[in-house]
Amino acid sequence: MNNYVTAIDLGTTKVIIMVGEKTESGYRIIAYREAPTKGVIRGEVVNIQNVLDSLLPLINDIKNTDHIDIQEVYVGIAGQNIQCNLQSLPRNRSRSEDLISEAEVEEMAIEMTNCRVKEGEKILHVIPQSYNVDDHIGVDSASGMTGKSIEGIYKLFIGKTISVDHSKIVIQKAGLKLKDLILEPIASAKAVLTEDDMEMGVAMVDMGGGTTDLLIYYNNIIRHTAVIPFGGNSITEDLRQGCNVSLKNAELIKTKYGSCFSEYAPDNKSLTIPGTNVTENRSIPFKLIASIIEARVEELIEAIMYEIKKSGYINKLGAGIVITGGGSQLTNLRQLVKYTTGFSTRIASPTINITSDTPKHICNPAAATAFGLVIHGFEKPRNFIDAQPTNDTLFQGIEMEISEVAPKETSKTKQKQTKKKASFKSAIDYIVGNIFENTNNEA
Repeated sequence: MNNYVTAIDLGTTKVIIMVGEKTESGYRIIAYREAPTKGVIRGEVVNIQNVLDSLLPLINDIKNTDHIDIQEVYVGIAGQNIQCNLQSLPRNRSRSEDLISEAEVEEMAIEMTNCRVKEGEKILHVIPQSYNVDDHIGVDSASGMTGKSIEGIYKLFIGKTISVDHSKIVIQKAGLKLKDLILEPIASAKAVLTEDDMEMGVAMVDMGGGTTDLLIYYNNIIRHTAVIPFGGNSITEDLRQGCNVSLKNAELIKTKYGSCFSEYAPDNKSLTIPGTNVTENRSIPFKLIASIIEARVEELIEAIMYEIKKSGYINKLGAGIVITGGGSQLTNLRQLVKYTTGFSTRIASPTINITSDTPKHICNPAAATAFGLVIHGFEKPRNFIDAQPTNDTLFQGIEMEISEVAPKETSKTKQKQTKKKASFKSAIDYIVGNIFENTNNEA
């Protein structure tokens, strides 16, 4: 198994296991299984036994059919409680004439993984943003410079301890060793974003079943992440209620007949739902289906744009918006996002460095996270530090303190009032919650 990497994506709607190997021409997938999953709510493992019931048959099938003995795995972690904080770490240097070494810079990043967080929270990743060396402010790399002091600016990706623990327990009870736990949007970005995307600035949107993840890159550095607490399942639920159909039929309507743009839906075309023993046949206009989907997607776009503005990089997205994940396959989604936001938009499948003999049917947006986990297993991302225990002896005799970076002051613009829609309630709650959180932090 030394030449293989195994990835597990524990999604809200399905679990994916992918085994890949690295070749001269790129990454090749040699085993792939997926199945519906229960026990995962909005990206978080809630019922461990239910998740195991979905996972174990896939593991055994790969073992018996592909003759691959899975032992170590890379697992994605998501959930609506993931947050992104900006922190700084100053350090005074006793020998200012000595060159700042790469090891010294890395020590600072490792120290940040032990930064104090709220009870019940855990730092998942630390992403260096820039450095201040004496009077040189905002340099991309401090290595090779000299100075009396150095300050690192970092983004900390923080999750709930219980969410991390539940994912670990699932893997442990499956008889596997957890090699690494990776934030899912970071994994997806490895599979769908190009070098140009990450340099020019891009907002990657990963639409899953329970949540929608946002990740912003600029100048090859991760700048911001956010988790919006609704995804494809929310659209299905809206259709179930709005069309008065079963959940199964609502999902079928969404994937086969749905559209994000009600303007494009035909006025004189309807879908007939067969009746049962106690109900008659029902006719549902395509216009109604599209209007329900459009309302929920507009809500999602509103939340995405709120986070992009909050990040401070709204004017630095030269590559626009890239959408992936299972929910990205909605008809006319690209057109609606482009029309609403003004950004160039594309739907992306995992094709970065994937060999041509990898089965095409698995190279779809829904598998982006799994592909990214495989890539991560072979090639650790740049500017990326996993949370890990600190060796305190590395820092003896060095004066250090950790402080929170004050947010930049921005003028508050008056938000335009929009027509109230029933399906917008969760978006409003989400945005108001962030506003109150920011207000409390400023206070």
